[in-house]
Amino acid sequence: MKTFSPVKIEARKELDMRAGDTVRVFQKIQEKGKTRLQAFEGMILSRKHGTEPGATFTVRRTTGGFGVEKIFPLYSPMIDKIEIIRRSKTRRSKLYHVREQALKQVKKRLKMMFVDISMDEKEVAPEVEAPVENTEATAEEVVTEAPVENAEVKTEETK
Repeated sequence: MKTFSPVKIEARKELDMRAGDTVRVFQKIQEKGKTRLQAFEGMILSRKHGTEPGATFTVRRTTGGFGVEKIFPLYSPMIDKIEIIRRSKTRRSKLYHVREQALKQVKKRLKMMFVDISMDEKEVAPEVEAPVENTEATAEEVVTEAPVENAEVKTEETK
């Protein structure tokens, strides 16, 4: 007796996907009675349960500044095909630490943006100030123009 499977199980077993590889997963999506393929491209964070029937793999991608993760069953009939785009060598089998690294990078970028904004404000501020009319004033003229109250305060502070 031959069993019918919509998935080529042997082909999926032979896929040599590892954590760190970049893959493109073509998922079947049904809309209004029609089926279309939608690609989800990202890095594999983990692969669980080897090649047994319940095997899964987690793919992460960054879209619009947000990290999006999907967990795909390896033998799902809703997956049309899996393309391995880029291979990479990693020292770990589960790359969950990539989530924290992404958060750190986002925080660093935000901090840099705030520094740039404050620098821009400092550059704008001197242009707003009124120009000095008498630039050739001597030190004696500046002292005589100063109010008497300020002079008394300065002498009391120095004693």
